[in-house]
Amino acid sequence: MHTIRIERLKSLIVDNPNDTFALFALAKEYEKVGGLENSVQLFEKLLVVDEKYVGAYYHLAKVYEQLDEVKKALNIYENGIIIAQQLNDTHTLSELKNAKMNLEIEM
Repeated sequence: MHTIRIERLKSLIVDNPNDTFALFALAKEYEKVGGLENSVQLFEKLLVVDEKYVGAYYHLAKVYEQLDEVKKALNIYENGIIIAQQLNDTHTLSELKNAKMNLEIEM
């Protein structure tokens, strides 16, 4: 099931490499099947295409956490917090701050 979705999303990206929804969805699919490196690459590309895609910061940081890349995760949370503040997105801002704080507590 995941492989079918992955193939469909990959074909969407071939047709439109900067489709932020397809990049996000494909990154999440790779994450579900353990393709964390692919997930990171897609989230990183998504944030290059649209740095204001604020939800991607949380998910990218979580993948970095799974990879035990704590410093990278903290940096991503911090960058996402800045963007969420600029966008006045209080919901995402709260999620990012809480996730960052939880990671700092675990260190």
